[in-house]
Amino acid sequence: MFRKIGLPFIILAVILPLVLGGCVQIKSKKDTSAIDGGIFKTTNKGRSWHNKSAVLTTGRPTRFSGIDVVSLVMDPSDHKAIYYGSIGHGLFYTYDGAESWQKAYPLRNATIRAIAVDPKDKCTIYVGIGNRVYKTDDCNRSWRQVYIDNEVSATINAIAVDYNNNAVVYIGISRGDLVKSADAAASWQVVKRFKDLITKIVIDPNDNQRFYVITKKKGVFYTLDAGANWEDFNQILKETKFGFNVKDLILVKEKPEVIFLATDKGILKSSDRGVNWQEIKLIPPEKKTSLNALAVNPQNIQEIYYTTNTTFNYSADGGMNWTPFKLPTTRAGWRLLIDPKEPNILYMGTRTYRKK
Repeated sequence: MFRKIGLPFIILAVILPLVLGGCVQIKSKKDTSAIDGGIFKTTNKGRSWHNKSAVLTTGRPTRFSGIDVVSLVMDPSDHKAIYYGSIGHGLFYTYDGAESWQKAYPLRNATIRAIAVDPKDKCTIYVGIGNRVYKTDDCNRSWRQVYIDNEVSATINAIAVDYNNNAVVYIGISRGDLVKSADAAASWQVVKRFKDLITKIVIDPNDNQRFYVITKKKGVFYTLDAGANWEDFNQILKETKFGFNVKDLILVKEKPEVIFLATDKGILKSSDRGVNWQEIKLIPPEKKTSLNALAVNPQNIQEIYYTTNTTFNYSADGGMNWTPFKLPTTRAGWRLLIDPKEPNILYMGTRTYRKK
């Protein structure tokens, strides 16, 4: 089915308690801290999973298995480096493909809604905490505030760094402002006001003038000229009745014309940069479940993965047929990452959900 449719250093120990006052932690009714949550890893495309939440420590071994994920990001220059942003427990990171983790202790017990790693300098990382953005230049050892929003209740939910010019950083704010820095977060200016919470910013890996902005309720917007003009993909979302709860947008560097767009109700694929779209048929979901996360093999776009609250689903033929696997946890599969070098390896961040 195709349809044509016409974007000075701050000491954290002092300021973070003020920021965290409004954070809410999702809690489970039972203790599942042993192996039930945190992050899972598969080396065979989802057939089996292993909990990989062990944290390096000089004392008693610890895990973050009882901690829910908000953001999960892979370093674009190192497929073994992964960052896990939690609800109310700060930032965890690994440099060995999730075999062991460390905690960014300066961030303490923050809720990390957004993470971005500089594609040209893996020791430079940005995170969104409440209405502020923090930056490290020394691989998580120290952090400084580089942005604070005047609206105390605002949250930073999306961050992206330009791969071509890493001095360019974009952030998305909950009220809908897309804000840009052209000097590595020294100063900022508003690019566009979408008047809706921005959940993700995706820069085209083949053209940094083209990037996409996902909003919570108003759909997907894109620009071809670094924000001077904007268009959207909202007509196709209306036509398919997939709704505007967009979960992800995936671009593949080796296939610049291809776009995957997923909402909680389904997946769309375009082979001509969004001019025409094909609906990818999914397995009828279990009652009252929905798609939470999407992943596509960058070496073979016929291999597609998605997760719901209860299942992990795999297709080897572009979505014509699906193989479902029961999740290795009582929690929802909430975030997915695929290893671009070893695409049989995937990582899944989990989150507590209320069964209805």
